Amino acid sequence: MLTLTSPVETPLHHWPAGAKLLLVAAGTMVIFALPDWRWGLGALALIAAGYLALGQDFARTGLRLLRPLWPFLLVLAVWHLWLQEPGRGVLLASRMFAAVALANLVTMTTRLDAMMAVIQRLLTPLARFGLRPEVVALSIALVIRFVPVLLDKATQLRQSWRARSPKTPAASIILPLAVLALDDADHVAEALRARGGL
Repeated sequence: MLTLTSPVETPLHHWPAGAKLLLVAAGTMVIFALPDWRWGLGALALIAAGYLALGQDFARTGLRLLRPLWPFLLVLAVWHLWLQEPGRGVLLASRMFAAVALANLVTMTTRLDAMMAVIQRLLTPLARFGLRPEVVALSIALVIRFVPVLLDKATQLRQSWRARSPKTPAASIILPLAVLALDDADHVAEALRARGGL
């Protein structure tokens, strides 16, 4: 599995995981409360400046990790252009991109085990209601780890398809990607069982 933590050391790497997760939660609430598209673009510019302040290599890696968002942003833009609400489209797209970029900034500068520990601590009071904090923390960690892995596999499948056919892959890669995802899930389940399960 891939790690999302950036190998480029930055001052943010030394901040406590809890403080960074609190920053993301507060920042996301502020981003989604922004009243119009100018504020949305301002938030985006501020986050971009934060990435650049941590170095060009770091910013380049962050931008590469955000690349899968572009299709969603394009759909939002086209839909709102069709509705003749371009300002609303820019606001929604900038909100989405800014919120994900902020979360990405945290995952790039925080070790996964540190994030899991914070989540587990926060959920501990719910253990009395039957919730197992370690299971929730592990589930979140697996999602964070597997999303980039699946995106990478989808890219490989698209490239393989293009090498064999001039047609656009579109839905043709969905079934193979689902099979690969299930196969990965089986391997992870076996590994967890071998270590005593949850």
